Amino acid sequence: MSTLLTPTPGQTIGPFYGYALPFERDSELVPPQTPGAIRFHGNVTDGDGKPVPDALLEIWQASADGSVPRQAGSLHRDGWTFTGWGRASTDDAGHFSFSTVEPGATTPDRAAFFLVTVFGRGLLNRLFTRAYVPGPATATDPLLASLPADRRRTLIAERDATGLRFDISLQGPDETVFLRYPGH
Repeated sequence: MSTLLTPTPGQTIGPFYGYALPFERDSELVPPQTPGAIRFHGNVTDGDGKPVPDALLEIWQASADGSVPRQAGSLHRDGWTFTGWGRASTDDAGHFSFSTVEPGATTPDRAAFFLVTVFGRGLLNRLFTRAYVPGPATATDPLLASLPADRRRTLIAERDATGLRFDISLQGPDETVFLRYPGH
């Protein structure tokens, strides 16, 4: 018997991030060979510490001097316009990587940071967090100061040989602090 069965919603439901969202050089906010370019990278893990191989991350950031780019985010990378926005998928080991510049503080009393959004299978909605650039300003940043001391570390990136490393844990004892914005 060769009955043709039609797909049911359970067989066709997404999200299918690999289908239409990746685009050429999506993770290159600046080309890697640009003077001052760094690698902003890390791993996304689940509550058991296992890699999440199919997450999608987006970042928004200020430029190195702390100014907020006013150019529209673009799916076309021209190789010189810094838009402050990028997108990267995790690989099979849960690793993501961006080529960018280290952001500067947008105001003198705040620490510099990347805005990070995580999309993934099993998440009913996207998750928002921040990855702060390590430095003295993290001690007085208002958002970090509002968190319990033992939770602040989940929002502060670590320096390494290539730039900044920021690991994201979706659940568990080392769960990254996630943010909620008004109206969301």
